[in-house]
Amino acid sequence: MERPLSDMRIALLFSLLLSLMSRAEQPHIVLVMTDDQGWGQTGYSKHPVLKTPNLDAMAANGLRFDRFYAAAPVCSPNRASVLTGRSNMRTGVESHGYALRKQERTLAQALKNAGYATGHFGKWHLNGLRGPGVPVLKDDAHGPGQFGFDTWLSVTNFFDRDPVMSREGTFEEFTGDSSEIIIAEAMAFIQKQAQAKKPSFSVIWYGTPHSPFMASDEDKVSFASLDKNSQNHYGEMVAMDRSVGTLRAGLRKAGIAKDTLVWFCSDNGGLPKITPETVGGLRGFKGSLYEGGLRVPGILEWPAKIKNGRISKYPAVVMDIFPTIAEIVNLPSESMLSPQDGQSLIQLLGSDVEARAKPIPFHCFGNAAWLDYPYKLIHTGKQKKAYELYHLENDPKESKNLYESEPEVAQRMRKPMDAWLVSMQDSIAGKDYPEGKVLPENPEPRHWNKTDLYKEHVDAWKTRPEYRTRLAD
Repeated sequence: MERPLSDMRIALLFSLLLSLMSRAEQPHIVLVMTDDQGWGQTGYSKHPVLKTPNLDAMAANGLRFDRFYAAAPVCSPNRASVLTGRSNMRTGVESHGYALRKQERTLAQALKNAGYATGHFGKWHLNGLRGPGVPVLKDDAHGPGQFGFDTWLSVTNFFDRDPVMSREGTFEEFTGDSSEIIIAEAMAFIQKQAQAKKPSFSVIWYGTPHSPFMASDEDKVSFASLDKNSQNHYGEMVAMDRSVGTLRAGLRKAGIAKDTLVWFCSDNGGLPKITPETVGGLRGFKGSLYEGGLRVPGILEWPAKIKNGRISKYPAVVMDIFPTIAEIVNLPSESMLSPQDGQSLIQLLGSDVEARAKPIPFHCFGNAAWLDYPYKLIHTGKQKKAYELYHLENDPKESKNLYESEPEVAQRMRKPMDAWLVSMQDSIAGKDYPEGKVLPENPEPRHWNKTDLYKEHVDAWKTRPEYRTRLAD
């Protein structure tokens, strides 16, 4: 005779059933990010010379953000925000080449704990090393493996054609365009997990189109009338777009395209001195808190949930990535540190929402901005403060400062921005962490060729084009 289930066993089974139901949403997740691609550098934004048929197809099939923002106007800070959902300043990544604090909680760690296979491919730049990208060392205390990535093929910073990369600490030489190399590696990883019926999380961080600009002759042929740098810059982007096509085709071939969430963006605004210009007529470039330094291409494709492609004017930022994925996968709240500066965008998957629930904050180089669309308040100067206020809908090029002429709006925005800046100081001091302080385990930014870490490799790398000028110092 079978024994009846006890109340405790029934409760445990019910809890397990609820857990299985809540975790049923486990799409493959791919985050793709270019390096220095400006807001205007896509075919769908009608760039005068650059064609991006694969990005255009992705945008037509998914959710195209026309107001998507990097969290900061330079690379490392933005990468820290992608992985944490927090302002870069909270994470210790003040500028390029700063190390991500090990006390932070990352999206990769959270998804790994939720049963995902996790992989990083390409540029890392969160381990405190500056200079052109070199292979990440196996025992790097701030490498991808320390922040939740079990599989990684990574370099410290930007990288170009024929790169030398690190496969979990083993250096490997590759031939060809860097964008196509890391897409091929990422697809092999994704397909392996799909065959094993295991959800995967892949971070693909290109080195394109960061300098030095090195494109194949075939990829720059359409830009023969441009100066040499611009030819190679746009030639690199042709290869990058082609690699996006390879990724999308690979997902279809593996039979998982429908159930794969792919989120594409750039790490900061476009570069100056490139012809035609990179930022689509916006003000400023990389390094600036004006729109040209912060606003970037953004596309979210997930056929299972986004049935019809559409364009959204909803303001969104890379800090929204972690909260959005956390809600999709139903990650526990303790997966993320507080305060969170982003918000979930899950409501946008089905239809557009008119107003954003909370403003978007920015802080870098001692300057800050507060985006409460359509208004944007900019604060510059560490000692003597200066303020600028713009109405982005009426003045997308930020040409008319309204700070004096609209004092009520200015003061309404200053109050929450000032409160946010106070909370930022608490985070910088480490008050967000269980220890209540920053542990002394984070290296100061330094150039890799000025340390002993890569001393044995310097002579062998002196002739490599990406290192030649730096190693001659």
